[in-house]
Amino acid sequence: MSKQKTSFTCSSCNYQTIKWIGCCPECKEWNSLIEVNVAPKLSSNRRGSSSPTSALTLVPLAMIDATTRPRMLSGIKEWDRVVGNGIMPSSLIVLTGDPGIGKSTLLLQISHHLATQHRVFYFSSEESLQQVKGRAERLDCSNSNLLFSDQADLETIITTAQTHKPDLLIIDSIQNCYNQQTQTIPGSIGQLRESTFQLMRLAKEHDIAIIATGHITKDGTIAGPKTLEHMVDAVFYLQGEDRWQTRVLRSVKNRFGTINELGFFEMHEDGMLEVPNINQHLISEISHSPGSALVSFIEGSRPLLLELQALTVSSKLSMPQRVVSGVDHKQVMLMAAIIEKYLHVKLSLHDIFFKVSGGFKAKGSSPDLGIALALLSSYFQQPLPEKSIALGEISLTGQIKPINQMSTYIREAEKFGITQLLVAHHQKIESTNLQVLRFRNVYELLTLFST
Repeated sequence: MSKQKTSFTCSSCNYQTIKWIGCCPECKEWNSLIEVNVAPKLSSNRRGSSSPTSALTLVPLAMIDATTRPRMLSGIKEWDRVVGNGIMPSSLIVLTGDPGIGKSTLLLQISHHLATQHRVFYFSSEESLQQVKGRAERLDCSNSNLLFSDQADLETIITTAQTHKPDLLIIDSIQNCYNQQTQTIPGSIGQLRESTFQLMRLAKEHDIAIIATGHITKDGTIAGPKTLEHMVDAVFYLQGEDRWQTRVLRSVKNRFGTINELGFFEMHEDGMLEVPNINQHLISEISHSPGSALVSFIEGSRPLLLELQALTVSSKLSMPQRVVSGVDHKQVMLMAAIIEKYLHVKLSLHDIFFKVSGGFKAKGSSPDLGIALALLSSYFQQPLPEKSIALGEISLTGQIKPINQMSTYIREAEKFGITQLLVAHHQKIESTNLQVLRFRNVYELLTLFST
């Protein structure tokens, strides 16, 4: 009998080698190589073997049935929007997030709502059925079409799904499931790769939508090989915010919808409650004070209103401090350099502390004008016009440039009582009730602080 061949695979980057080494040459992680069994290769056209496999019959696109199948709507609008207006049948979805963030709670509520019109199987491999029942009673989630099991054997789960044909299969979590044919512990790279492949074939061949929860690493990324993210149809992250009991559902991959879409929930004793208007929370805490500027940027299809806060203090150190959170550090330093170059404001001699209120992260170039105005407002100790929002890009030459999707920003700003709009001189604006202040370059920004 031939000896079982093994190899060593890095748990961080999937690098493979035939012998164990302490540090992975690919990602430089220490003690990350795990021994896995190598399946023997089957040679084709071997003497004495059976006849070769028959060729496939290919068809043109015109002959493929492209009938649009109805999506499964849960009635939880924040979830339905993020997944792409409902769950697509035969899709494989991974929901991941920090421990205790609310993944199981959210899935239990979603499965409860979907069970009113669909048949749902819920496999809890991490918790006992008594624990699941306690949560379901607390959330008032009971439905005869929602069936539970604490089975963790993936082969048994797949056989059950093939036999009873549920519309939706939920596995919580995939790291705790195991495949008896793979001689490694649950959660290892070999187990995850094989389990994900089998679930993908189950979803596609039997028209069953599957949602599996997944663990994350200390870096905040989904645990397991990168191939896991490539194999599934969608990956969603459930994240928490520090200030409120707010949970953010973020789409990072979605073959049936847009990516970077956001959904907001609040964690309560009754479960995860939708926050359909997160900007109401954000706008209520904005302070009209020096160093504060209101900006907006779009995540997915939703414009967010965020307050930028800047503090500039004359430095007593040979190398001034630069503390930035919630926005790209280099973007703030670039705006500070442009201000010093063209306005001769010596920010290089000042400590700069910069943050985005609420714990969110501002992205893109639309906050450029707001960053510059927040720095100038703190430097001159004069607040910006009350109920104003700054939207514009600043070039390296100090020119203020127009941005795209301005009408979307304006509609959102008008909902919350914004009265003034600070934009580039050539920005195209449709009819609006907002007072528009236009600026050609950074020199003209000083007019806001001349008094």
